[in-house]
Amino acid sequence: MKQYNILFLCTHNSARSVLGEALASTHQSGRFVGYSAGSTPGTNVNPFARELAKEMGYPEEKLRSKSWDEYGLSDAPQMDFIITVCDNAAGEQCPFWPGKPATAHWGYTDPSQAQGTDDDKRQAFKEVMVGLRKRLDILAALPLERLDAMSIQAELKKIASAK
Repeated sequence: MKQYNILFLCTHNSARSVLGEALASTHQSGRFVGYSAGSTPGTNVNPFARELAKEMGYPEEKLRSKSWDEYGLSDAPQMDFIITVCDNAAGEQCPFWPGKPATAHWGYTDPSQAQGTDDDKRQAFKEVMVGLRKRLDILAALPLERLDAMSIQAELKKIASAK
């Protein structure tokens, strides 16, 4: 079975995109390899995102905030899908992605802005995680190997409306 590379983008690459990377890479279907990056990456992965990624079984040594420039280099893995998960990244001028990957915006409120107790903040991260997992489940169920590029693009955009 072919594995598909998915790059999740968010401006600072510290929360939502990191969750996407971990979810895709640990997805039960085994169909995905997740990556994440940002236009202006921060210095650290958010501790709540780190905690959830580790709970999923994602290797802690892979958790780092990265620039999207890394994925435009000639030796970078070629992406099949590019998914923006924050409104800022969706509106930014992205670099050229080799291979013409399918793209979509699966927007989520920034859980790192959640107020309240640590449990309240943890819940905000879990809500993003659940939403991303649902969308990845839908993507994994598609007969991707039988769809052409335009159909895959259309399906990614349909998945964006899944709640």
